[in-house]
Amino acid sequence: MIETTFALDVLTQPIQPDEMEWRVQQQTKTGKLIIVPYITNRCVMERFDRQFGWNGWQNDITEIQDGFLCRITATLPDGTSVTKTDGANRTDIEPIKGGISDAMKRCAVQFGLGRDLYTYPRVFVETADKYIPDWAHQQLDALVRKINDGTYKGGDIVTLKASYR
Repeated sequence: MIETTFALDVLTQPIQPDEMEWRVQQQTKTGKLIIVPYITNRCVMERFDRQFGWNGWQNDITEIQDGFLCRITATLPDGTSVTKTDGANRTDIEPIKGGISDAMKRCAVQFGLGRDLYTYPRVFVETADKYIPDWAHQQLDALVRKINDGTYKGGDIVTLKASYR
């Protein structure tokens, strides 16, 4: 049996700021937000289209108890197919749409898309808000660009603060 190798170069490129979103994971007792990066579902669709062609992959969603399974099948250049499956619970906001989207994103990670986000530093935001403040988004985009281009020299923890002029 001859093993075929196929580079998933488009899927495994670093995630860009416009392909991700940051979500609040929790608020600490001191009021800081702990936030984590996620790929967007649009990123999944666009990267799969660029890697395999719009007709070279498909997803199949199955509803299960309390959530959804997503199965993505991609056709490689030699004609063989690769299928990966992962699932997610219904979400608190838009339970069906959110659950389906989360299942698809989790499944895409099995193909290598967005795995680099797991190596990101832990990010804290100093704010009294319960949501990520507008001023933090510019700093987050700059952080992502530094991580992607290899110039990030910080540690395992990043704390973002509002800068006043």
